[in-house]
Parts: sequence; C-alpha cells; structure tokens
Amino acid sequence: MSLKDKKVAIIIANEFDEQEFRQPYERLKAEGAKVTVVGIEAGQSLMGHHRRESAVTDAGFNTVSPDDFDALIIPGGYSPDKLRMSEKAVALVRGMYEQGKLVAAICHAPSLLISANMVRGKTLTSWPSIRVDLKNAGAIIVDREVVIDGNIVTSRSVSDVPAFTQTIVNILEGKAKMVAAS
Repeated sequence: MSLKDKKVAIIIANEFDEQEFRQPYERLKAEGAKVTVVGIEAGQSLMGHHRRESAVTDAGFNTVSPDDFDALIIPGGYSPDKLRMSEKAVALVRGMYEQGKLVAAICHAPSLLISANMVRGKTLTSWPSIRVDLKNAGAIIVDREVVIDGNIVTSRSVSDVPAFTQTIVNILEGKAKMVAAS
C-alpha cells in the first residue's frame, strides 16, 4: 500500500536529532507521502544537534494547521525544547491530538507533548532524562521501543528509529491501529 494520499508534518528547530529526522523523512517520502518540514518560519536553514546535517523548513507554523496533515512527527535532540517556547508549535501539536490524528514523538520530543497538555493518563516512553517530567505531568512511563496510546506514538532513542518509523508507516497504511496502551 502506498502513502501517496498521506500528508505528514515533521516539526523541527535548531539542534534536531539528525537520524530521528532523516530516517522517517526519507522513508515516508519513499513510500509516497507528502512530507512538509515545519519550523518557526518557512525557508529556515536549521542545523542538526550533532552538526552533521542541516534541513530547510518548507513552512512556518503561522501558515499551517492541523487540517493540512494526517500525521505529525517530532524528532528529538534539543529541538523539542526550543519548540516548546513557540505557542504556534504547541498549538499545532495540540490541534493534531485533539483531531485524533497521529502524533509521533521520539527521544526528547515527548517533552513538547507536556507543553501541549496531552500526557495526563497516557502511557508513554522517552529518553530517560525526561521521564520524570512526563511522570510529574501525569503520564504512565514504560521502557519500550515503541508505545502506542490512542493517537500518540512514542519511542526512546535513535536505536528505536527503525521501529518508530515502521509503526508510523503501519498506522498510516491502516496495518496498525491507534489504540490505548496496555
């Protein structure tokens, strides 16, 4: 099954994790999805956390809405912490969640879900250093490669990127369901 009718936003700021951005980006494009890189402003050249690559944003938060996308991906690195400071970034994430659309966050990215007020009672995983923040915000923390709870998918780290990406593809293709975690 092709993803040619699917539209996916990947939201980033400076110091995004290169692998957590690049691997889902390339896989989704190869599967036929229309992938839009969204940042604070369109046309921004953003540098990855490890200074190995940069990416240019296709759109700014002020020009997109949840209605434009089927799914949203938040790579880790220090980018999510920067995005938490943008009301428009937080509003896009929250809007996607409220519309029941897929929101996928890896590594440090679930911290942005806290700012979007969407973790209370949800089962999530993340990079170890933000687990206490998630727990304090009301999340149920588990240590698994991929966790699906409702329309939220989370993963722990770069080593989980293949499974994280495959889960996103499976959900978009209808091969996996967004269901409450057990």
